[in-house]
Amino acid sequence: MKTNQSRKNTHKRSEKQHENRPHFERKESQSAVILGREFSAKGKSASQKMQPKVEGEKLQKVLARAGQGSRREIEAMIAENRVSVDGKMATLGDRIDVHSGVRIRIDGRIINLQQAQKEICRVLMYYKPEGELCTRSDPEGRATVFDRLPRLNGARWIAVGRLDINTSGLLLFTTDGELANRLMHPSREVEREYSVRVFGQVDDAMLARLRKGVQLEDGPANFKEIKFAGGVGMNQWYDVTLTEGRNREVRRLWESQGIQVSRLIRTRYGNIKLMKGLPRGGWEEMPLENLNYLRELVGLAPETETKLDVTKPRRRPKSGQIRKAVKRYAELGKRYKK
Repeated sequence: MKTNQSRKNTHKRSEKQHENRPHFERKESQSAVILGREFSAKGKSASQKMQPKVEGEKLQKVLARAGQGSRREIEAMIAENRVSVDGKMATLGDRIDVHSGVRIRIDGRIINLQQAQKEICRVLMYYKPEGELCTRSDPEGRATVFDRLPRLNGARWIAVGRLDINTSGLLLFTTDGELANRLMHPSREVEREYSVRVFGQVDDAMLARLRKGVQLEDGPANFKEIKFAGGVGMNQWYDVTLTEGRNREVRRLWESQGIQVSRLIRTRYGNIKLMKGLPRGGWEEMPLENLNYLRELVGLAPETETKLDVTKPRRRPKSGQIRKAVKRYAELGKRYKK
């Protein structure tokens, strides 16, 4: 029988021999055969290592490009088991090839992927009037910002942010969910400029506090810029700039100083300004130059195609014609609601 000392000496020799072996042999020796499958020290089988990568794009990215919502919205749909791919329930992380004839359904409705294949991004400028809701439908039958937009086949308009019912001005719509999501995200710090009429006594100390930052119920907030724009007495106009779009943020900032907002109009998003002559309720599709400015602003590749006819000189619609169309639409809407 071996003594304890001889066992220890044998163990030390084997350890020394193992240390002197090449590193690739040492790694191989760490694997074990279990139930006919070879596993490495990390627990991955050889067959798992040989599996090919799944080709294609992420499902939520394809559906966002097809105008079915932002990536976050679509990820929520997938998590709620509302999306299927070729009859099987989709899961987060699924990838698809849009050119393979794959059939995708949301809530049982088949999705036209033609928009995703062509990858044509479109952006509208809309002059939102007061009284319209930033929602697709309202159970009370009130007007929404989507009511007057041009109809689309195989895609849908996605609002870039929101304006509350009492706020008017520039609202952007796009068919590209990823573009919309990035433009809205606070990390991009895209500027929004508003023209605001306030009621109350405004002094320099108050303006300094609003520039520096005040505490709101959902965290600190401030105006990046404040410029006096006219008015006398208790009613004055200011142009203010923000880099995020929290709910009613402009109004809440002024209200934190005891000042009431009586009019609020968004006039700029990034460098895109509300077009002069565009009446409330009117829209205008953006040319490729402005569209690509927005895409570059949030780190997306430029678009190469447009739905606008670039072979003909671009004519701006006369504001009088747009006003007549808007008025006609409003009259028809009243009839239907009666």
